[in-house]
Amino acid sequence: MNLSTLRQDIPAGLVVFLVALPLCLGIAQASGLPPFAGLLTGVIGGLLVTALSPSRFAVSGPAAGLVTIVVASIATLGSFSAFLTALILAGVLQCVLGVLRAGRFISLVPGSVIKGMLAAIGILLIMQQIPVAFGAKGDVELISLVNGEFAFSASAMLVAGTGLTILWLWTTPLIKSVKALNWIPGPLVAVLIGCVATVFGDRLFPALAEDLPRIALPAFDSLSALAAELETPDWQAWQNSSVWMVALTLALVASLETLLSQEALKKLRPQHPAPSPNKEMFAQGIGNLTAGFLGAMPITAVIVRSSVNVSSGAQTKLSILIHGVLLLICGLWFSHLLNAIPLASLAAVLLYTGYKLATPRLFIEQMRMGAQQYVPFLATIGGIIVFGMLAGIGIGIATQVLCSIYKSHRNALQLTRYDDHYVLRFQQNLTFMHNPKLQGLLAEIPENSVVIVEHDNAEYMDPDVKAVLQDFGESAPERGIRLSQWPVAVK
Repeated sequence: MNLSTLRQDIPAGLVVFLVALPLCLGIAQASGLPPFAGLLTGVIGGLLVTALSPSRFAVSGPAAGLVTIVVASIATLGSFSAFLTALILAGVLQCVLGVLRAGRFISLVPGSVIKGMLAAIGILLIMQQIPVAFGAKGDVELISLVNGEFAFSASAMLVAGTGLTILWLWTTPLIKSVKALNWIPGPLVAVLIGCVATVFGDRLFPALAEDLPRIALPAFDSLSALAAELETPDWQAWQNSSVWMVALTLALVASLETLLSQEALKKLRPQHPAPSPNKEMFAQGIGNLTAGFLGAMPITAVIVRSSVNVSSGAQTKLSILIHGVLLLICGLWFSHLLNAIPLASLAAVLLYTGYKLATPRLFIEQMRMGAQQYVPFLATIGGIIVFGMLAGIGIGIATQVLCSIYKSHRNALQLTRYDDHYVLRFQQNLTFMHNPKLQGLLAEIPENSVVIVEHDNAEYMDPDVKAVLQDFGESAPERGIRLSQWPVAVK
């Protein structure tokens, strides 16, 4: 352990813990599971997976992107215990994928898709947290605010606005110039100010304090009390083919989300050498295997918590381990203290994190790079928001492939004029798809010209391409066109 990094890792661990706690509980509730199942998932991800992971900054735990899969899987299998069996099998499959070094294929995912995933997560995070910042109680969607079907809370908006102001101030040169303040990250200050508002609000302004939603953490007297509430896997369920299908789906989606989060994290905080995706997949597999045994939820590396960890100044794995220990300790013995944290303060932290993931500068940079970059980027964002994480990523990759094919197709052939000489360059191998472009260029060549073909870069040409060239070559003498280095024989 490097003692010189403690002043960055300890506050970062506290901030990640404060952000992860409501997410763990909220994701569990959204999945139709007891809140402590999400809390336990955060503990496993924060301690076990972190110990095995090659990444210093990736935070693992329950992911919002898997909520729909969890809900649908439990409905299909008929019970949470059968789902736990599928989760164990998914963990085993992830370990096998890691041993087989399947993680290397993540390098095939284009950068535009990864950036689009980051931006989409940021936008979804903002959409999800705006109702909370306005004082939502329970599961309220953003559309409810637009339709007017929502009761605003002045106290929640004040706390959230104060938190956002603090987070902005912590990025200004004025605050950065004060060394004493650099010891405390802005998100932690925003949360502490929110706690002060609830503590003093209860005493001074009870009416306003009642309208300020807070964390609702279940109370656990001991570890044995928690263990008594945990559900065990249904070991007979492995004979059900649906269990194996759910296991395969979980393994693929969780692995993909983890590895894409790792790739996105590289852009936020590079590591040298870069973490091995195969070791990361193996670590996640062990985590999901353990989660299935203990009655928890699926685990993935989560970019939102990881980005909070990085932005809070983390230097080593210690920050993530601290967050895992705090989840365990506070969930068991200090729930009454955590219940003083207003959700509006945490919403401010998440809104700011979402803004940094989907900053307007990112959109401008992608636009300046041309259609080949911004079209897949926007397609990924739209796909994730409308259809979900996995489908959106697939749409982004498919769009990038189509854009690359189109760009490659346009640049495959070039015709350059030098007086009465025309140079036709083949930049790559040609297929029947290049025939329209080739025919168009050949039609531009006038009579009584000299045509030179440079085809060193084309090692292969479809018979259809050769037929077009041969037809042109046979008609060339009639038009007074002389051919040089013609790639096909002319009868």
